[in-house]
Amino acid sequence: MVNIAEKNFEKIKEIVCDILELEEDEVTDEGLFKEEYGADSLRAIEILGSLEREFGVVIDQADLERMTNLRGVYDVVAGSAGWTK
Repeated sequence: MVNIAEKNFEKIKEIVCDILELEEDEVTDEGLFKEEYGADSLRAIEILGSLEREFGVVIDQADLERMTNLRGVYDVVAGSAGWTK
């Protein structure tokens, strides 16, 4: 059975891959969006907005600097949503 954290992580990965136009198997947890996948600041804002809508959270734009890879994005969303680790 997939736990809720794994389910949320997979949904975040799906959103990020969709916006960056990448296949899910191309993106690793630690892969850097900008350096490895060519993401720009516009894509970062798009990811932020999509995550806010999907999870019903408000993410401070200051947290964008922590959202450099999937692990960072999950941590920011988890903190905003109050998910326990």
